[in-house]
Amino acid sequence: MPKALQNTLVSLREIALTFGPFLLLTVLLLALAYTVLQPNPPRKVVLATGAPQGAYAEFGKRYADLLRRQGITVELRPSAGAAENLALLRDRQSGVDLAFVQGGAEDPALQAGGNTSGDTPGDTPGDTGLVSLGSMFYEPVWLFYREDAAQRLAKAPQLTQLAQLAGARLNIGAPGSGAPPLMLRLLEANHIAPGTITLQQQATTPAVVDLLEGRIDALALASAPEALMVQMLLQTPGIRLLDFAQAEAYARRFAFVSAITLPRGVVDLAADRPATDVHLVAPTAMLLARDNLHPALAQLFVQAAHQVHGGAGWFARKGEFPNPANTEHPLAAEAQRFYRNGPPWLQRYLPFWLANLADRMGVALLAIVAVLIPLGRVLPPLYEFRIRSRVFRWYGQLRTVESAASQPGPRDTAALLADLDTLEAHVGQITVPLSYADELYALRGHIQGVRTRLQQA
Repeated sequence: MPKALQNTLVSLREIALTFGPFLLLTVLLLALAYTVLQPNPPRKVVLATGAPQGAYAEFGKRYADLLRRQGITVELRPSAGAAENLALLRDRQSGVDLAFVQGGAEDPALQAGGNTSGDTPGDTPGDTGLVSLGSMFYEPVWLFYREDAAQRLAKAPQLTQLAQLAGARLNIGAPGSGAPPLMLRLLEANHIAPGTITLQQQATTPAVVDLLEGRIDALALASAPEALMVQMLLQTPGIRLLDFAQAEAYARRFAFVSAITLPRGVVDLAADRPATDVHLVAPTAMLLARDNLHPALAQLFVQAAHQVHGGAGWFARKGEFPNPANTEHPLAAEAQRFYRNGPPWLQRYLPFWLANLADRMGVALLAIVAVLIPLGRVLPPLYEFRIRSRVFRWYGQLRTVESAASQPGPRDTAALLADLDTLEAHVGQITVPLSYADELYALRGHIQGVRTRLQQA
C-alpha cells in the first residue's frame, strides 16, 4: 500500500475513533428529543361534521381537501349536529379528534348550577379536555314560518317575536343537533310554556316537507347560509323568515349570541330578496378539539380555517373569521399563536413537514447544542493526543536504553545497540498524518543520537 494512502487511512481511522462517540451521542440526543417531542403529526385525523348536505359537511370537505395537500388524511364523521359532536369529543372511545360545535349547543340542564336563563353560560363538568381553535362563522337561527300561520297566530301578515308562536306547531331540529337546546333557551326567555306550543324534533329534510305541505307552522334551523335548505326556503313563495326585532336584546341576554343583519337583496339582487333588512340572532360555530391534538395538526386546521372562512359572506366581512372571540372553551396554544402572529415564519419558505420539524425541534436543538459545544472543544486536543501518542510512547523504551548506557561500570553495548535497532524498526512502521511527521522524524533523530553516543563510548 502506498505510504501516502496509508497515512490518509490512519488519519481517517483516528478521526473516526475520536469523533465517533461524539457523533453517536449527538444522534442519541436527537433521537431522544424526537421521541419525546414527536414533531411530526399523525397522518390521519377524524373530524365530526354534521348532517349530509349541511353546512358542517360542506365545510368539512373543504378542510379535507386543504389538509390532503399537506399529506394529512381527514376522515369526515357525519353526525346529527353540534350536540352529538360535543358528545363525540367527550367520548374518548369515539375516535373523533375535532368537531364543529355551535355556540349554545350545550344542554341547558348540564350548565353549572342549573343555570338555564342563558345570561352567562357556565362551565360544564365535561369541558375538561376540550380546547377551541376559534370561532369559525356565524350560524344564524333561521326561523321559517308559513304566511297563513302568521295570519292565524298573530292576525298579521308576518311574525316579529318568538312569543307570537304560542299555539303553533314548531320543529326545533333533530335530537343531537345544536338547534333544540338553543331554541329551548330562546323560547324559555320568551316565557312560552311547554304546553302552549307543539314542539317536534325531526331532521331537516322531513321537517321542510312538513312545512311546505302545511303539517307544521314553522321550523327552526341553526346553520350557515351555505346550507342548501336555507337557500331553498329563502326563495320559496308562501314561506317567510322571522325578523328578530329584538335581536339586540337576545345578544345582551345570551353571551354566545350575536345580533346580525341579513342585508336587503343579498339572496337575490335582481329580485330584491329579501326586500328589507332582516334582523337575526346568531351563535358562532366553533372548531373544538381534544387537548391532546398534535400541535402541528392544530396549526394546520387554523390555517385551513383562515382559507375556508376568511372571505366575505352574507354576515361577515373579509378577515372577520376565524377569530378567538366567543369560543366558550379555552383557546388552544397553537390557535393563540396563529391569531397573534399568523402562520409560523418557516412555513412561508419551506415545505410544511420540514418547517414543522424545525419549528418543533428548534428548542431541543438549541439545548443539544448547548450540551455538545463544551464537549466539542475537547475533541481537537483529544485527536492530537491520539496521534502524538503513537510516537511518544516509544520514548519510554528509548529512555531505558539511554539510562542503561549512562550507568557507570561495564555494560553490554552490543545488546543496547540491538535494542536500538529493534526500536528503530518499530518506529519505521509508524504512520502519522503529514501534519505530525515532524514528531516522527524527531524521534528517529533522538534514536540516532543515542546510537552515536553508544558507538563513541
